[in-house]
Amino acid sequence: MSLPSSSSKRLFGRSIAALATVVLSTLNAVNPSPAAIFTQKEVEQGKFIAVAAPYGTNSHQLLILEQISDKRACWSESGDRPVAVDPLLLNFDFSGICGRSTDSNGYSIRMAGTDLGLKYSFNLVQRNGELVLVGTNFSDRTVPTIEIGRTNGISDGFIKINLDPAWRFAKRTYNGKTLGHVYLASDQAAPGIDPGDIATTPGSSAFGDIASDVYAKEIEQAVALGFVAGFKEDNTFRPQVALTREQLVSMVLESLTKLPGANVTIPTQAASRPYPDVDASRWSAAKIQWARDNKIVSGYQDGTFKPTQPVTRAELMAVLRRAAEFGKTMRGLAPELAIKNSAKTFSDTEKHWAASLISQMSSYCNVASPVNEVGSKFEPNSPTRRNYAAAATLRMLNCVKTE
Repeated sequence: MSLPSSSSKRLFGRSIAALATVVLSTLNAVNPSPAAIFTQKEVEQGKFIAVAAPYGTNSHQLLILEQISDKRACWSESGDRPVAVDPLLLNFDFSGICGRSTDSNGYSIRMAGTDLGLKYSFNLVQRNGELVLVGTNFSDRTVPTIEIGRTNGISDGFIKINLDPAWRFAKRTYNGKTLGHVYLASDQAAPGIDPGDIATTPGSSAFGDIASDVYAKEIEQAVALGFVAGFKEDNTFRPQVALTREQLVSMVLESLTKLPGANVTIPTQAASRPYPDVDASRWSAAKIQWARDNKIVSGYQDGTFKPTQPVTRAELMAVLRRAAEFGKTMRGLAPELAIKNSAKTFSDTEKHWAASLISQMSSYCNVASPVNEVGSKFEPNSPTRRNYAAAATLRMLNCVKTE
């Protein structure tokens, strides 16, 4: 089995030090970015490799390489158990060809759609003749570690880390833009972390970031009712963060449990995959399955649900209309939604597929309203922000209560 030379290892160590802060064996630097502002993008798995990179004396650290273009190979592999890795990018200018992540600024754990950089660090530990990549909750050492991958052997060189079946590579995205940050991602929920890293117990609604928000009062009422909450780590609401499709399902179903006399009970486990891209173990699977079975949500024509995709404002109205109809039925009423006020005339919905339902939800307690409550644009294809999602869901809920 061919291994990189000792001089190659020294060169690689100096290269890491020159471009980034070398991660120590605990790899516990904290990514300071708020967890909920990011989404993830699926990637071609063969373009990435996780490597146990040697440093110091008999120690290894996590290194993730990405083959950005096919101009030159960024690494080669040889042998078996373990697979030796030769980081070829050391031998040429790899800008635009290869990507390299060496610490928590470049990679983090993401589980069940939640960034865990503020909670979990990576460790490479030696067990039973191999190196095991684990995630460790550094804020609560009593929480069990998460096994992510293993080398299937050990050597003093660069070794390939084979990800366990539940894990894959993904990329961080922000406002539709793909970033360089790499996720080791799983659809499973992390032990000791609430799904979405969102507080489940309503507390103070005095969020510092909603003081000037047009929806501030409705956000406070929604938080008080308990179907939405702020973020634990910094007591913010993050009103401008886009809501994903699975987060919307969770919010709307939780709101329905607040209806007097509705007797809505949401299951905690899914019997099977509700959609091909929603694993039964995913944190949102049971709610998505229940919402689908009760005709509150539906998937796309290709059969997928796209749980982590931002929900559009038009899709929000479709879900809220179905939720209102369901809520009325659960209260023993006819499902039709009564006109409560004059419908708003929007300037940008006339030829949109959701034009009629947006108009209907506008006449139903102003659930559908202009962007930021000004002007005449609804922007049906724009992402739904957390502030409007909370306000619109509250309006729907209150409107159903009055019937």
